Amino acid sequence: MKSIKSVYKIGNGPSSSHTVGPYHAAGVFAKRYPEADDFKVTLYGSLAFTGEGHGTEKAITSAIPGCEVRFDREKTDLPHPNTMLFEAYIDGELIGSSRIFSIGGGSIKIENEDSDEETEIYPQKNFTEILDVCREKDISLKDFIYQTEDSSVKDYLKTVWEAMKDTVNRGLNAEGVLPGGLGVNRKAKILFNKRCYNESADITMNRLIAAYAYAVSEENAGENIVVTAPTCGSCGVLPSVLYYMYADRGFPEDEILDALAVAGIIGNVIRTNASISGAECGCQAEIGSACSMTAGALASLYGLNIDQIEYAAEIAMEHNLGLTCDPVRGLVQIPCIERNAVAAMRAISSVNLSRFLYMTRKISFDEVVATMYKTGKDMDEKYRETSHGGLAQIYNEFA
Repeated sequence: MKSIKSVYKIGNGPSSSHTVGPYHAAGVFAKRYPEADDFKVTLYGSLAFTGEGHGTEKAITSAIPGCEVRFDREKTDLPHPNTMLFEAYIDGELIGSSRIFSIGGGSIKIENEDSDEETEIYPQKNFTEILDVCREKDISLKDFIYQTEDSSVKDYLKTVWEAMKDTVNRGLNAEGVLPGGLGVNRKAKILFNKRCYNESADITMNRLIAAYAYAVSEENAGENIVVTAPTCGSCGVLPSVLYYMYADRGFPEDEILDALAVAGIIGNVIRTNASISGAECGCQAEIGSACSMTAGALASLYGLNIDQIEYAAEIAMEHNLGLTCDPVRGLVQIPCIERNAVAAMRAISSVNLSRFLYMTRKISFDEVVATMYKTGKDMDEKYRETSHGGLAQIYNEFA
């Protein structure tokens, strides 16, 4: 497995697969052909169907100004649902081309090439193997991570945490209508400021965490800077819970960074053995993964043991199985923003169950990750970020 740094990428929303990945791919390809006077990019699959709403063309042309971007919605025999064909020209003559896949979380894979963007540092392939090492050495999950990663990982996590806090604070203070034409108003500031009469402590917690999740997700929908956790579309879940624990419950930042590390290894296991791409496996791969990462992080923050951490992550993923990715009009707004807040609440519930019931569990985290991947592969393509089915279709029929 790769470094947990690869799970957290800082960039512009609204979609890590559709903006961060294509932007990175365009930059890599352009550097290979500095002599080219013209570039063309053809988008296929999910990128072709929802790329306009997700801002893919804008991301690519910001990396290669003047580049022609085409949307091919006919080709179906694709090696990956997020496929891009990059072509470089001189005086109208093709001098080079590459097919590049946006594989989720802002990561890319160039066809027939070994990836050099992220180095393999974990010999373990799944959570079971990690668990075995922790038990053999009698160490915690966070200690396992810090012993495996290089010394720069804590500084990187601090950079990530600062970016997450900035996004929450910007989102809480922003107002207005989100771009894209759906007329969705920002709601984070309202949630943050509007108390219910006789509001209980539990309602206050739910309201604040929802406000933080909305703040981050609305910043993402506004194409502003966010952190993939593990994707842009699911970027509000983890920071909302950790921000609440930091700002409202008083957990120190050093412990928040440790929780981020644990979330990172869980996200790493998922993307290594399944997928974090909505175009490949539906929203279960995005929100399900984010919920799982958040549950594991919170369990770690509470000082629960590694079995409880694993069970929390497993519960969170299991009850997102089959979750479809059907964004209305290809925008990361409906149901995506609200879904981030709901997933944050589900992560907390998963930790509460794991605290008491971890000795009774029957399903391992690795088993539920494998199930998620198989479910995603079995899922009809119209429920995998194409906006062809589900809520996206029904909304348009009733509009």
